Amino acid sequence: MNALRVLTLDQVKPGDALPELAYDVTATTVVLGALASRDWRPMHHDKDFAQQRNGVRDIFMNTPNQAAWFERYVTDWTGPYGRLGRMQFRMKDSVFPGDRMLFRGEVKGVATDAAGCGWAELAVRVLVGEKVCTECNVRVALPVAPGDNPWARRGERWKPEA
Repeated sequence: MNALRVLTLDQVKPGDALPELAYDVTATTVVLGALASRDWRPMHHDKDFAQQRNGVRDIFMNTPNQAAWFERYVTDWTGPYGRLGRMQFRMKDSVFPGDRMLFRGEVKGVATDAAGCGWAELAVRVLVGEKVCTECNVRVALPVAPGDNPWARRGERWKPEA
């Protein structure tokens, strides 16, 4: 039986690299992400429209789909007790079927707030080849000790925007 891996704040320091995540994007990846977010705009499912009306090579991933991938990447690293407090990203280029997304992240800072909640500040990027397609800044709560659970925090004990 596998023990549950719990990443705690004391195990994290600025400069730490998160494990890379690579994923080969398919048309199905793009279309299912658009459907899941109820994004019916044709540039996310109609190749002819994307090419002729948008002037791009193929359909491309929408914003909520990329957000979900960032969430997965971060919570794969934190384990089940990691709780996203804030995520801001900037899409610089599109991600298309046939691309291999490579997620890379780095810890930029760690702190404990006045309520005792532990926070890691992360800089995450999605690359396709050497090109950075999206940059993301994440603030994620981590347990400060075994037995702590950021998901149990409410009200004054949960201040994700601080």
